[in-house]
Amino acid sequence: MEEQYPPFEPFDSTDDPESLFAAHLASQPQLSGASTDLRTIIVIGRHRYYNLFSAQLVSCSLSVTGELKAPFTVLNPLELVWRTERPEELKFYSAIARFQSFYEKAAADTASLKALVRNPLRYTFYLHDSEVSEKITAKSLTPVQVTQPSIDFKVRIGLSSDVFSVTSDLFVNGTYYPLNRINVRFGHFLVADHAWYLCSNPHLPSVVVYFKKHGNELRLPHDTFLQFQRQVLAKMESHVPVEHTYLKPATRVQLRSKGFNQPPEKVLYLIESENYVLLHPFVRYGEIEIPLLSNKLIYDQDNLGRPFYVARNTELETAYTKLLIQQHPHFWEQLDNMLDYFYLHKERFLDEAWFLDVFDNLAAHGVTILGFNDLQGNKLNQHKATVAIQVDSGLNWFNVTVNVKFGRKKASIKQLKKAVVNKSRYVLLDDGTMGIIPEEWLQKLKVFFDTGIVEEEQLQIPKTNFAVLTELFEDYMLDEQVHKELWWYQAQLSNVENIAAAPVPAGLQATLRPYQLQGLSWLNFLDDLQFGGCLADDMGLGKTVQVIAFMLLLQEKRERQTHLLVVPTSLIPNWQAELDRFAPSLQVLVHHGPNRSKATDAFQQYDVVITTYNTLLTDIDFLKKYTFGYTFLDESQNIKNPNSQRYKAACLLQSRNRVVLTGTPFENNTFDIYAQLSFVNPGLLGTRTYFRNTYSMPIDKFKDRRSAQALQERIGPFVLRRTKAEVARELPDKTEMVLYCEMGEEQRKVYDTAEQEFRDYINASGEEELTKHPMHVLRGITKLRQICNSPLLTGDAKLFSDTSAKIQVLMQQIQNVARHHKVLVFSQFVGMLDLIKKELVKENIKFSYLTGSTRNRGEVVNQFQTDEEIRVFLVSLKAGGTGLNLTAADYVFIVDPWWNPAVENQAIDRSYRIGQEKKVIAVRLICPNTVEEKIQILQQSKSKLATDLVTADNSFFSSLTKDDWLNLSRNSDS
Repeated sequence: MEEQYPPFEPFDSTDDPESLFAAHLASQPQLSGASTDLRTIIVIGRHRYYNLFSAQLVSCSLSVTGELKAPFTVLNPLELVWRTERPEELKFYSAIARFQSFYEKAAADTASLKALVRNPLRYTFYLHDSEVSEKITAKSLTPVQVTQPSIDFKVRIGLSSDVFSVTSDLFVNGTYYPLNRINVRFGHFLVADHAWYLCSNPHLPSVVVYFKKHGNELRLPHDTFLQFQRQVLAKMESHVPVEHTYLKPATRVQLRSKGFNQPPEKVLYLIESENYVLLHPFVRYGEIEIPLLSNKLIYDQDNLGRPFYVARNTELETAYTKLLIQQHPHFWEQLDNMLDYFYLHKERFLDEAWFLDVFDNLAAHGVTILGFNDLQGNKLNQHKATVAIQVDSGLNWFNVTVNVKFGRKKASIKQLKKAVVNKSRYVLLDDGTMGIIPEEWLQKLKVFFDTGIVEEEQLQIPKTNFAVLTELFEDYMLDEQVHKELWWYQAQLSNVENIAAAPVPAGLQATLRPYQLQGLSWLNFLDDLQFGGCLADDMGLGKTVQVIAFMLLLQEKRERQTHLLVVPTSLIPNWQAELDRFAPSLQVLVHHGPNRSKATDAFQQYDVVITTYNTLLTDIDFLKKYTFGYTFLDESQNIKNPNSQRYKAACLLQSRNRVVLTGTPFENNTFDIYAQLSFVNPGLLGTRTYFRNTYSMPIDKFKDRRSAQALQERIGPFVLRRTKAEVARELPDKTEMVLYCEMGEEQRKVYDTAEQEFRDYINASGEEELTKHPMHVLRGITKLRQICNSPLLTGDAKLFSDTSAKIQVLMQQIQNVARHHKVLVFSQFVGMLDLIKKELVKENIKFSYLTGSTRNRGEVVNQFQTDEEIRVFLVSLKAGGTGLNLTAADYVFIVDPWWNPAVENQAIDRSYRIGQEKKVIAVRLICPNTVEEKIQILQQSKSKLATDLVTADNSFFSSLTKDDWLNLSRNSDS
């Protein structure tokens, strides 16, 4: 009959591994101080109502013979805590408090039991036998020794005749104890006679119970032993030493065949347990993982079934253990718990300031960390960010590659920008985890994104913004080509005055003044660099002729291209006249009005396409499809608001390069320049928020000089501004110019109606009648002139319209120049001055006012001459034509020019006279295709009258024929 082997059950520790990690957490301080008049003892035993270990502090008396004597009084350890400050005594009292009442079993029991057994007050232990008496009595108490000795326990496995024998040895303080002498009490104590031994290894009592149950020896055939290995030994050998006496060390061939010849791998598993994170360290030998904090043996069998064992790498494992306990102070303390893991509260574990450094350190030592993102609710990436920046040169941009990696995962530049915009340190990675951006890099990335434009997976910084590269990036981040370009740009743009003179184009019908040639050279220089610019000369210095010369130069430099010129509606005639005067070879198309073509194919036949800001808004959908050579914006303050539709439409235009013209780059505040320069050189000034915080607010609100200087250095190479004072030597004493004011639709309808009535009168009258009664003709001409100023001046309700192109243009020019110059405004009509006065009041521009009814002329003149706050002087042409000295002004606007130059010149001479130290610029406002423009032409044809400064108006009228009158009222478009 085959020998029967005793059945065995799988090993199962009575202590839940997931609860053991909290072994020390429940330890609470306690104090000493028992009464010296009484004997204090520690009574241990079973809880009165529950099958739990119980420990109580009891006070009693001694009999004459030294025996314990009633009454037995249970002491409250929490009251004794306040009598001591010694940590060991505090822990002792805390342990008593835990075990004297009902408690839930937990890993903290081990730590509490250790504190109890250390017994710092040296009280005597007594065992209470509840079978003798439910209550504590002298007869129910037996003195016992409770200690925590050195306990060595080893499992031995031998092999004989294909039968495995499994036995164990127990040594207490070096003395061998057969298991039949040992009882296990309360899952923590090994008891021999009256000696109670607390096991420092919380798993040992259950192993002892298992071997006692099987008579301390199991004899197992091969197949049964394999089952025993899987179900029992695999768990048991993680907690107690197991010696396989039958195993031989592995040969080289066996090591190689099973992969044990490879270096061991260090692995750290993270497991969540309620509010804690358990850190289970393992070492992987070949295909076998061994818990680091265990005595587990590595064994296997080769392909022939021959078993062998592999020695663990104690040097590596010791270093691994040392590395782990260095990561947190709690880990060193937890070694005493005999657990095979470390633990931390989840909140403390997920502290970024801790785990990023720890994981980085562990990874640097070859530790693989697994399970981090299996922790509930945790989406953080476990890797520190590594940042690599590379800047190389593109066509018009510096391309910045921002490589932010978290382990093997790379953060996309769009997600990085999203995190920066949201002011978040967390960036979403493609595996769903959140990378943590270091604080210092969060700030750097913000500046990157404020400065450049994200394009696919790169950041593009315009070459116009070359100066910022040395501020943002270290030298090693810039490739060699970028270094060369930076040096070249700095050398070229450091001194604009030394720019080589550009050749004056042959087709230019004008002689450029020296500063105008410098402007042409500057535009040409920027063109070579493919940079845009802002020509911001004062009014009257010839911005128009400089740009026209540049257009001709571009025609000579490269193949013909069509340029787009965007202007206020009122300036279309000015540009037409100037282009025809200075560059008649250029073919010009005015893209404006209801009959304009909506096909861009026609643009190719022209050198310059002129349109208006309003037309640009209307036609942007098809204008943006055409690629122009240059886009020029005149009076570019029209796009100074980056939130405006005008700015957005202008930015949609496609062109090789861009230039803006303005006499007032800064009208109200520093932010005015942002949109204009961002249009010509996108990205130069960064994002709006960046510009506002870096420049606009510090300069405008706090008058910060350093910010102003930094902005000037940034925009200096791309803004050319010369004031009249700077180029005074190159200017004539008096410069006269014409500003054409295109009437709007309503004003034009009123004018056309009145003009037709005038023509009907002329046609119905004979030559002799017109000569005899010129005042009837003059009345009609005067009405047309009034409508040119404003239809309101006629007083005719049928012709009512409150629009005035001249007032719009005049106010725009006053706003441009009045900040730095004083202005005279002359009009023949007092009503027109009153309308202008209302607009000045609206704009809060201070002014003086002089008409024929003014009594205190001297006081008014003196106030204008001496008061710096008064910038404008409104003067009627008759009242101010003679006898006034207004040398404080250097700009003179003639609102309604007349055919008698003598009257106009006398008005201009109020400023241009002895005592005037400034150069005077006189501007006549004329509505095109009106009687005003025809009078200008007629003056030129009647040269004798035009130059006769003393000719009266009546003499001029008497020289005009009926055909002359009809020509004065004939629209050039008809």
